This record gives sequence, structure tokens and C-alpha cells, in this order.
Amino acid sequence: MVIKVFIVDDHYMIIEGIRSLLQYQKGIEWLGHAMTAASCLAFLQQQQPDVILLDINLPDMSGIDLCKEVKTKYPRIHIIGLSSFNQQSFIQKMLENGASGYLLKNATLEELVYAIEMVNEGAIFLSNEVELTVQKNENSKIPIVTRREMEVLLLIADGLTNNEIASKLFISITTVDTHRKNLLAKFEAKNTASLIRMAAQIQLIPFINPKN
Repeated sequence: MVIKVFIVDDHYMIIEGIRSLLQYQKGIEWLGHAMTAASCLAFLQQQQPDVILLDINLPDMSGIDLCKEVKTKYPRIHIIGLSSFNQQSFIQKMLENGASGYLLKNATLEELVYAIEMVNEGAIFLSNEVELTVQKNENSKIPIVTRREMEVLLLIADGLTNNEIASKLFISITTVDTHRKNLLAKFEAKNTASLIRMAAQIQLIPFINPKN
């Protein structure tokens, strides 16, 4: 399967650099680029990539806001935030607005390709430096939950099995199981019932009496 990739960045050197890195990668097709939010949205009316590499700083709109708009209009597109800023607030806002990952512009080719492949499979990807930043966040007692993890959490609370969640979200059963394990770890929950109870207690989800 070929993964169609599109980049949105207002620096041509960044665009050319990433294009040159990806153009000979097997399984990846370079679909094009946009340098503004407006030209990105215009392009998406004609074609939709599988993965968008999205700069968070654009001249006409915040990449964070554009991320939300793209995910609202084209929910099956996977977005990786692309930035020089390794800051908790940017990372969390991108994930809250639907991004499937966050990658720094100093990423290696191997990391870039792996991120594209991971998010295309429905997983969440954070580069090592970004993950350390997220883990160091001590400003809130509420665990940082990605958009996809939230979707999985709500479906778990509804009593769906891993198979049913995978079918509903168009992701693999293995990916669902990974999200479930990540949620248990983030909440330090021993089982599904305690996970749902703890999430409800901090009002992350409506209170539901878990079935298991």
C-alpha cells in the first residue's frame, strides 16, 4: 500500500528538504505541498492525502486551528504536527485538535518515515524529545490523553470489545490493544473497570457503570 503524503509549511527550504528525503522512499508518494492554510484547504477539495505534515506556524492561520478544520472536514486524513517548538502547550493543543502525532523539524529520515507509517496505521506518534516533554508535564493531575485514545476510551466505556472498536475506528485490533494498554498505564489503573471509574471521576467521560 502506498501512503500519500502532503506537507503544509511556509518555508520552501523545509518543503524541499522533506520532499528530497521522501521522494525515493518505497511505499510513500509525495502528493504535493501548500504554503498557506487557504491553499491547503483548496487542494483538499480536489485530492486528499493519507498523511499531512502540518507546520503549526502559518502566515494566514494557526496550524493548530487548521488541524481542527481539516479533521472536521476530512476525518480520515492523519495529521502530524511539524514544528521547531517542543512545548507542552503546542503539543497538547495539536493532539486535542485531532493530530495523530507531533514531530520536530530536526527529525531523522528514519524517524520521519516511521512516524508516517505509524499514524497511517491509526497509531499516535510522538518523537522521543516530544514524549519526554509530555512526560515531564506536572501542571495537571489529569493524564494527557490523545484524541484517538479518547475515542477508544469512550468506546471501551460503552462496552465495546477490541474487535468492535477496531471495526468502528478503521484501525487494527493490535492498535486498539496498544491504546487500551496506554490508557491503563496513564491512569495507573489495574483493569478496565477502574480505568472507566477514574476517567469518570475527573469528568473526562460521562459516568457509566462498566460491564467489566
